[in-house]
Amino acid sequence: MATRDEAVEIPVDGRSIPGTVVAPATAIPGMLFVQGWGSNQDVYLPRARQIASLGCVGLTFEPRGVARDDPRHDTVSREDNLRDLVAAYDTLAGQPGVDPAAIGAVGSSYGAYLAAILTTLRPVRWLTLRVPALYRDEDWAAPKQRLDRDALAAYRRGPVAAEENRALRACAEFEGDALIVESEHDDIIPHAVVANYLAAFRRARSLTYRRIEGADHGLSDRASQEAYAALLMSWVTEMVLDARGGQAYPSGHPWAG
Repeated sequence: MATRDEAVEIPVDGRSIPGTVVAPATAIPGMLFVQGWGSNQDVYLPRARQIASLGCVGLTFEPRGVARDDPRHDTVSREDNLRDLVAAYDTLAGQPGVDPAAIGAVGSSYGAYLAAILTTLRPVRWLTLRVPALYRDEDWAAPKQRLDRDALAAYRRGPVAAEENRALRACAEFEGDALIVESEHDDIIPHAVVANYLAAFRRARSLTYRRIEGADHGLSDRASQEAYAALLMSWVTEMVLDARGGQAYPSGHPWAG
């Protein structure tokens, strides 16, 4: 198994002596799950449990006002939810055993949009954007629910350069591994938005694009849900395998070879 060496100073009798900690090089990744507008963390709990079986630490959470039944649904802003996301990231990064250099974000729709912006505020190694939404930079602090829907729909139908949008600029600066997933029959996020995101990733270490045939925006049928689950699990497994130098599971895991 690959190892890593870390120099340490060992205090003794008012002075220190040099030492070297030799530890497995295996990363223990953390995965942060960000649900879409109108949903709650329950939609990602099954995915988090699947990915935890790889030896990862997953975190789902409830951004304020995102769920439809949250009393703040009509007043919460993108700025509020981005602060929620940063706080959730810091909680995940602080969990025992999590490698701060091996944290990924998995977002859907509005959550994917915020996850893209998160990469400019915190280190993100892996980024999964399923049906990523796109919003104008204007009215950033305005209540999200009160944005002009017609103007937003028109904005999403055309090309948007990375320099013109905060989320796309974040993607242009991202240097990790990215996965973009589109739904064939998405009536909320048109292909033009997905194309804008794909074009923005100029410096990514790798970029994977997949379209789920027959799927709608919310993956309302079981077949689409299973297709996404399999796709996400396969991609994350590949990323974790690469991070661990070819070992899919951490030492001591019952499935480790």
